[in-house]
Amino acid sequence: MPASGRRACLSVDPQKRFELSPWLFMQFMEPLGATDSSVEAAWDFQRDRWREDVVAVTRTLAPALLRWGGCFSSYYRWREGVGPRNRRVPMHNLLWGGMETNQVGTHEFVDFARSVGAEPFFCVNFESDGRKGWARPRRGGRRSAGPAEAAAWVDYCNNPGNSERRRNGAAKPFALTLWQIGNETSYDRNGFDCNAAVRRTAVFARAMRGADPDIDIIAWGDSGWAPRMIDGAGEHFRYVAFHHHFNSGLKDSPLRDTEYRKSPERTWKHLMNAWKSTDERIREMRREVEGSGKQLALTESHFALPGRNRCEVLSTWAAGCANARILNTHARHGDILKIATLADFCGNRWQVNAVMIHTPGKVSYLQPVGSVTALFRRHGGRFSLDVKSAPAALDATASRTGRNVFLHVVNTDMKKRVRARLAVEGVPIRSGRIFEIAADPMAEVMVTNPCVFDPVEKVLPASREWIFPPASVSAVQLVLE
Repeated sequence: MPASGRRACLSVDPQKRFELSPWLFMQFMEPLGATDSSVEAAWDFQRDRWREDVVAVTRTLAPALLRWGGCFSSYYRWREGVGPRNRRVPMHNLLWGGMETNQVGTHEFVDFARSVGAEPFFCVNFESDGRKGWARPRRGGRRSAGPAEAAAWVDYCNNPGNSERRRNGAAKPFALTLWQIGNETSYDRNGFDCNAAVRRTAVFARAMRGADPDIDIIAWGDSGWAPRMIDGAGEHFRYVAFHHHFNSGLKDSPLRDTEYRKSPERTWKHLMNAWKSTDERIREMRREVEGSGKQLALTESHFALPGRNRCEVLSTWAAGCANARILNTHARHGDILKIATLADFCGNRWQVNAVMIHTPGKVSYLQPVGSVTALFRRHGGRFSLDVKSAPAALDATASRTGRNVFLHVVNTDMKKRVRARLAVEGVPIRSGRIFEIAADPMAEVMVTNPCVFDPVEKVLPASREWIFPPASVSAVQLVLE
């Protein structure tokens, strides 16, 4: 198979552009009830601890930030999940169905996050985001919680002298610096309108920062709400939250059911187009917060595909390449996008999860989105660099820490190799390593082949030329003289 292009150059400007936030590699944990057992499946009820295989695979994923929340936050009462486990009251999961045991709560979530090297944060119950059906369901009592309960949660976590937390076995504070108010608040006409959300955000933020003035707050600003949220409550928060769920953006998408298996070329074309939707969405949010000094927090983002709930196409390597392109898109907007995710965290049904948990007696493993996220997370730099030139088929971003320059490269051609000479303008390269994932685009990961998308380490030759395999994702580390 011939390599396309001759003596093409993948060239990088070594000058730092802006600092990249490690929180671009965020995950979020939401109890999904009967839809996908997620949290309940990750907990070992026999030993009262997290499953060891879940902890191990999450350490490989290496999320820098882990959120507890989602729509579940709108009817979550945090005190039901603290204290002795035999006294915790189960709750009905109003959106996702089924019952939650509350065996996993504040302490367990913080312990999990810290054990895998992630910073935990909570999305508070924002008066059920104004949704009356969740605030007072037919069964289950009052599920709405106001600013006093949110402030009490901040105090519970952060006040060194909080007696309630100390009675529950944590003498030291959790010291959580980040908190979110509101989740998908604008998505329901039966909830808060924008004006009400702005007013209540200010009230919540004042109460929460009264408990700890040093916390940073994320406020909901999707659906065109960002300008009014900033005008009315901007003094109280640092980040504007929005979500993005996407398909390919092209007509007649095969990314559904088993349609994707009929034509690999057509499936590849649609998956390779998906990054454009994310780019457009972030650009829209950039315009809405321009000049305000606020930063963006993409606290939920993933493929949202019609058809069977499993979305099996997302277990293919083609989807891994597509998600790698979206990670590059996040990095290109890293001057203002400081928090971002690209998958739900864990579960045993939805293929959109980064981690798949299989029970009983099976080992958890990374989905393709998890494999590329772990690759870029482990081999990336602190500061963004400008890619000055690259062969047309290569989607590449660059970053730097000290004398180490990192390239995140996706070969978007599913059939042809791409040869390129690697260069850093004005600086000799002393050595280089490539961490490469290359596979048939239609190859699928499952519990019987959990390591099929593990990266392979290779050495950059003295010529500084490299051939990127078709349909590959590579993290390149260059050591400069």
